[in-house]
Amino acid sequence: MNLLHRWLCSSARWKRAVESRVLPWTLEGLDLGSNVLELGPGYGATTDLLSRRVGRLTCVEVDAGLATALRRRTLGGNVRVLCQDATAMSLPDGEFDSAVCFTMLHHVPSAALQDRLLAEVVRVLRPGGIFAGRDSRYSRSFRLLHLFDTMVVVEPSTFRGRLEAAGFERVQVDMEPQAFRFRARKP
Repeated sequence: MNLLHRWLCSSARWKRAVESRVLPWTLEGLDLGSNVLELGPGYGATTDLLSRRVGRLTCVEVDAGLATALRRRTLGGNVRVLCQDATAMSLPDGEFDSAVCFTMLHHVPSAALQDRLLAEVVRVLRPGGIFAGRDSRYSRSFRLLHLFDTMVVVEPSTFRGRLEAAGFERVQVDMEPQAFRFRARKP
């Protein structure tokens, strides 16, 4: 992430947005179960809220500095933080009731790697497990926030097919002006 993006994602403003809009809309009506995987938690604004809703939360963060800081902050709680690449996780098959990600897929450096990540999520979910998330839609301000940064926009109109190709069923993609949410289930 570039400096502007790091500042925004670690800000009180972002935490308020996560609490008031991002998490409620993304997870509306979903039961995540007790053992949940969060992909790309970054500074942990979503992690803080999720950890209060679930029995056990495992976070996979590729950035070593962010993973270390999040691990220190959540020490002693129900959160386990792993510094790994979500496209090749060292987690057992069928371990999780659900997996979630919030505004992180566009940071995965190619569509092919995004698809590998989706396949990994299928692998680590138990049968019937849910994958839910949210990502931003392309806009000029979104592009500016990612200047000199990795940004591979996930196109909502094709994402349903990509989730199905990875092995998910009962896929749902909903849009709002600046973002989209998705829900899918492992058979």
